[in-house]
Amino acid sequence: MKEYGDVDSKFRFIIIAAKRAKQLLQGDKPKKKSRAKNPIRIAQEEVRSGLVEYEIIELPKEEIFVPEDEGFIGEKIGVEGEEVEEEAAKKVKGKKKPVKKVDKKAKEKVEKKLKKKVEKKTEEKVEKKSKEKPEKKAKEKAKKKT
Repeated sequence: MKEYGDVDSKFRFIIIAAKRAKQLLQGDKPKKKSRAKNPIRIAQEEVRSGLVEYEIIELPKEEIFVPEDEGFIGEKIGVEGEEVEEEAAKKVKGKKKPVKKVDKKAKEKVEKKLKKKVEKKTEEKVEKKSKEKPEKKAKEKAKKKT
C-alpha cells in the first residue's frame, strides 16, 4: 500500500484526496511544500505522506437495511399473477389508439418538400462523384508512372 500511504484502499484514498483538493481550491493552505501546482496533485501528496487526517464512521446496526425475506418476489405471486397479466393483456387489446386527422393538402406539401430535398442531395452526390473520378484517374496514372 505504498502508493496510497496509510490509507487502506485506493477508493478511500481517492475520496480523501478529492475532499482535500476541494479544501485547497476553496483557499486552504497546503500542509506540505510541493513542486506541483495542481491542487489535486498536492492533495494526493499530502494524503500519501499522512498529513491529512480522516475518520471512518461506522453506521449503527439500526440504520443498515437488511431485507427480512430474501428471495425472488415472483414466487409469492404464483398463479394469481398470471391471471392478472392475462386480464391486462385483454384490456390492452380491446382499446384502440386515437387516429390523428391530417389535412391532405398539408400532407402533400410536406411530401413535396421532402422529395425536393432528397433529389437535391442525390444530385449533389452525383456531382461530387463525377468531379472526383477524373482526379482519381490522374492520381492513379501518376502512381503507375513512378
